[in-house]
Amino acid sequence: MNSGRRPRTLDPGFLLEAYRAGFFPMADPKSGEISWYSPDPRAILPLKTLHISGSLQTVIRRELFEVRINTAFEQVINECSRREETWISNDIKEVFLALHKAGFAHSVESWQSGELAGGLYGLAIGGAFFGESMFSLIPDSSKVALVSLVKQLKAKKFTLLDIQFMTSHLAGFGAIEIPRAVYMASLTKALRSKTTFV
Repeated sequence: MNSGRRPRTLDPGFLLEAYRAGFFPMADPKSGEISWYSPDPRAILPLKTLHISGSLQTVIRRELFEVRINTAFEQVINECSRREETWISNDIKEVFLALHKAGFAHSVESWQSGELAGGLYGLAIGGAFFGESMFSLIPDSSKVALVSLVKQLKAKKFTLLDIQFMTSHLAGFGAIEIPRAVYMASLTKALRSKTTFV
């Protein structure tokens, strides 16, 4: 894994350039110090082969959640960071809030009975979406948000959904790991796209 240290204060423009170069930040849970990562291999979720379990298909068909986009970005990132140990520091929150206002960072939210039940957030540049984090207050809510994210990305002709690191949860959706060189080639191609997330 490649990583490097940068000042704790994050600049939105620098952050965008880092993502374009294949790097993303994570803060140390205790000190808040920012490190930059470009994993090899890199985990992605192929948009064309998303796997939806039978039970999740039932949840979606029953319309247990209302899915919204960008209606509660700050609440989503706050919920994602509300863990005993988190890499989402206040510095990271602030820069992503700025990028949300600038039209780069987005949230996909699952609502139930007028309350936020789960969701995710990430960064969109060209035809690449960089998934950052997700949370769930009600079972399956974040899963529904993820399926809705993929649907939105396919409709907008995105070609890359970067999930950074593999997890067993995302593996169940069909996530795979690819060599960094292959990832960078896919990223370069995706960045040429003129599409937008919304």
